[in-house]
Amino acid sequence: MVMRVQNSHKPSSSESIELACSNISHICNLQTSEYIRASVSQNTRRAYRSDLAHFLHWGGTIPATDAMVADYLAEHAGTLAVSTLCRRIASIAKAHVSKGLQSPVGSALIKATMRGIKRTHGTPQRVSSPLLVEELTKIMTVLDDGLKAQRDRALLLMGFAGGFRRAELVALNVEDIEEVRQGLVITIRHSKTDQDNKGRKLGIPFGRSRWCPVMALHDWLEQAGIDRGPIYRPINRHGNIADQRLSGDAVSRIIKARVAAIGLSPDHYSGHSLRAGLATSAAMAGVSSWKIRQQTGHASDAMLSRYIRSGEMFIDNAAGALL
Repeated sequence: MVMRVQNSHKPSSSESIELACSNISHICNLQTSEYIRASVSQNTRRAYRSDLAHFLHWGGTIPATDAMVADYLAEHAGTLAVSTLCRRIASIAKAHVSKGLQSPVGSALIKATMRGIKRTHGTPQRVSSPLLVEELTKIMTVLDDGLKAQRDRALLLMGFAGGFRRAELVALNVEDIEEVRQGLVITIRHSKTDQDNKGRKLGIPFGRSRWCPVMALHDWLEQAGIDRGPIYRPINRHGNIADQRLSGDAVSRIIKARVAAIGLSPDHYSGHSLRAGLATSAAMAGVSSWKIRQQTGHASDAMLSRYIRSGEMFIDNAAGALL
């Protein structure tokens, strides 16, 4: 017989945050529990942990009432972004579901509260500036031949050509690359929209200019002496290459440093700028949305639409035909 322990005390953040995995582990064997834990990505668990810790520290409880959650939202409106509050709601809901409790977040009270917050404090979502092909080319011209520059050249050109998310880019191993006549075939083993690890392949063709992503990657691997394992790795000030892979945050720092070197504001760019840059530049060049999606792996045209709109903003512009 399975015994269920009823908790009468206010749960701590660690108790509330481990979601379904921690609760089910009491009634499943160790292997099953590990598979359940793997069903939620580490980044997702980290986000839940942060969100719920904030809610509990404020004075919230699990279970919570809709009035309690509404008060929490109202108190933090204006100090937290609307998108952050929406994520907090999702985390609170997940915490309830994981414990077999009815979630309060679908109530009319919370929906009305959020509508009011959005009308009062809603702002356009901040989007990183795309690193357009012209700007990428300018960066290439100022890079030297040092080891870090070789790595960054390969990282930026490959990241742009593949429309990679930064997590996908740093996760690449030498074993994920296949040389073919037209360039490279890259196997992406896991991505944000591929939680089941089905993987997908994309092609990186030889470039038509001197800034060829295929040759840049080849030069980096040859100079670094990397023939297996992570492709993009940290390099210390003595020029020693680490065995581990770069972090996603390191990609953002590299992009910011390299755009600053050509006079652009690093505050406007992030690890997403390479992916956005390919989509926007391709749209400006007249590439169809489905071909762009084939490269970037966007799930739908709706997800890609903001780049398409941005890229096509000045194509056949009505004012441009008159002035």
